[in-house]
Amino acid sequence: MLLHLGHIHELVRYPMKSMAGVPTETAFLGWHGLQGDRRYAFRRLEEKGGFPWLTASKLPELLLYQPLGLDESTGEPLPTHVRNPEGALLEIGSVELQRSISEQFGSPLELMRLKHGIFDDASISVINLATMDTICREAGLPLDTRRFRANIVVDATATEPFLEDGWVGGKLVFGDDDTGPMVHVTMRDLRCMMVNLDPDTAQQDPKVMKAVVRMNQNNAGAYGTVVRAGELRVGQEVRFVVEA
Repeated sequence: MLLHLGHIHELVRYPMKSMAGVPTETAFLGWHGLQGDRRYAFRRLEEKGGFPWLTASKLPELLLYQPLGLDESTGEPLPTHVRNPEGALLEIGSVELQRSISEQFGSPLELMRLKHGIFDDASISVINLATMDTICREAGLPLDTRRFRANIVVDATATEPFLEDGWVGGKLVFGDDDTGPMVHVTMRDLRCMMVNLDPDTAQQDPKVMKAVVRMNQNNAGAYGTVVRAGELRVGQEVRFVVEA
């Protein structure tokens, strides 16, 4: 049985890991998340541990870099350029882009592209609009969905926050029939300091993460794996599979 939850409020790709997101009205949900999502990342050349990628937790100013353009020659939408915080348009893969970020970070970097994406925990993330609104109000800030960097924002009919906790272990189906794209929700999204970063300034405000810790043990949203591929669009119905 399928239980109506709400509809898709927002879809966002993050083509370059930890850079600004790119909202879209439609996106193809493939086996490795949204096509074009987190396909590029900067590798820290001096990092010898198991997580070499540069993220905004190490360099908050990454959030101020905006991927732009559209190249679909590889079969998925990828940016062609990045606008840096000074407003300059730099080509993906260019020496200028690598130098711009390496100089800010203070250590050598290498831009990498991985066909199946560069993810921390899972290839798809989902969060309820009411969850973000409640957290931001608790922190005394206006709602800004960009802080939470989810791929799929759901506007649920029920207005209580943290509904996503109850989705773990179940499946979300998108669209108005039983054959639409499907995501198996695998775990809660344990938050890091990135929710503290203002997307427009990269300044930190610890009140946001403190609110998430206080309200829901530092969890907000959920991760999932793709069970069935297909097209997603803003406004599409979201339903929850209820086992008989």
